[in-house]
Amino acid sequence: MMNWLPDFMFYALIGGIGLAIISAPLGVFMVWQRQSYFGATLAHSALLGISIGLFLEMDLTLSVIVISMLVAAMIFWLSHFKQLSSDTLLGILAHSSLAFGLILISLQDNIQVDLMAYLFGDILSINEIDLGLIFLTSLLILLFYAQHWQALLNVTLNPELAQVEGVNVKRVQLLFVLLLAFMIALSMKIVGVLLVTSLLIIPAAAARRLSNSPEQMLVYSIIIGCLSIISGLLVSYQVDLPTGPSIVMTATILFLLLLLKPQENN
Repeated sequence: MMNWLPDFMFYALIGGIGLAIISAPLGVFMVWQRQSYFGATLAHSALLGISIGLFLEMDLTLSVIVISMLVAAMIFWLSHFKQLSSDTLLGILAHSSLAFGLILISLQDNIQVDLMAYLFGDILSINEIDLGLIFLTSLLILLFYAQHWQALLNVTLNPELAQVEGVNVKRVQLLFVLLLAFMIALSMKIVGVLLVTSLLIIPAAAARRLSNSPEQMLVYSIIIGCLSIISGLLVSYQVDLPTGPSIVMTATILFLLLLLKPQENN
């Protein structure tokens, strides 16, 4: 262990960097496919998962994972109804799941759970088990992209052409949204909705300003995410600010600085 760094900061640093690394490949496709609101919808559905878990007296982490993946599958299914635009669909599911969750919670007495921990998390509370879960998630994401990177690129650029070329478009898209839902739900209790969704969207959006290829965007997204984690933790530790918001603030500042960077003409 690093003597100059307290144990809780060391775990937060390792866990945060791990989270930034596994968020990058999912985030870049969210940005490319204009599905940034998808993460926010899953975040709202987390409250429904918590309320159902409390109602059924089951493990809350398992309940959140199951409900998030069911909502993701529902989004995928409903997206094939062309009468609804994607932003309308996500808005309906986000607010309805939040409403149902709040209703279920209001019907229960003596709730013994800290909802704020799930919604905003505490990266400083990461322990060895949480690091193991982050490592498990990284393995799943690595396996998925090892098999489907090119197919997912083709689907993102032109789904019809990808279908003609033999790509099972629906299967690839479904696997992607389920993996994204699993990652958000699993990370939610560790670092909270605020940090997870921010690490998915902001570094990828910032990396887009620097990139000329999908692979470059992935690498830059990882770098920006890791810089946000390290800088945010240091600011939080030195100035005594909330850790999650400090990381999001740092990522936002990096995004704004890159947004002001003149775009090179190729």
